[in-house]
Amino acid sequence: MRERSLTIPQIGMIAGTRVALGAGIGLLLAERAGAKRRGAGWALLAVGALTTIPIAVNLFRKKQTSFQQTMIA
Repeated sequence: MRERSLTIPQIGMIAGTRVALGAGIGLLLAERAGAKRRGAGWALLAVGALTTIPIAVNLFRKKQTSFQQTMIA
């Protein structure tokens, strides 16, 4: 298994995407969710999923680059 070093802000970004995904799924699975809650659930799910992609690409790249450089570009 490869070891990767992460900074505190990187860990925070990863945790934030997981929270958004989890909250979105939770709102979508709630039995008494109204239209507004379902809309918020879909939005959180989309944000969580879409922000996971660049983080995962950056994490699994062979070339070690700065996380901030990829987030700015």
